[in-house]
Amino acid sequence: MSPTTMAAGLEAEAAEFQRVLRDMVRLHCFRDRDRVAAYGVTVSGAHALDALEALGPLSLNALAAELFVDKSTASRIVGALEDRGYVVRLPDAVDGRAIRIQPTPAGTALQAQLRDDAVWEVEAMLAGFAPEVRAGMLAFLRQLTRTSAAHAGATGASCYRDFGEVEGG
Repeated sequence: MSPTTMAAGLEAEAAEFQRVLRDMVRLHCFRDRDRVAAYGVTVSGAHALDALEALGPLSLNALAAELFVDKSTASRIVGALEDRGYVVRLPDAVDGRAIRIQPTPAGTALQAQLRDDAVWEVEAMLAGFAPEVRAGMLAFLRQLTRTSAAHAGATGASCYRDFGEVEGG
């Protein structure tokens, strides 16, 4: 096969892959919106609770960076979660002028419920695949995420964290 033919084939595959990936992301965004709305939070609020669970109490600036939003948007997200009793703003132990956002027990419980719901759904989807296929899909998605993050310039505190390899997976 000539390099031109191979390039044309890769371009066609990339275009189809992009379409399927776009459709999958759109479906998951709508599904997530409906799923978290049942608990009275937004998708952004659920992402904030997830970040706080994964990273511990954060400053508003750090949470904004983690959510890939500006500080005023992060403040609105935190305010909505605070109104529902899912987070509290506490003084920073080192810098008394700064605050840290921390989940409440209710916020931790909600985040665990949302995570468990999502894991159950993905587990049901993966059940029909052999372990080696699942391992390959996970490796592929990790690499896709790393590559997308690099192309987006997402480094440090941003919309992408590298969770690394999972033991046994």
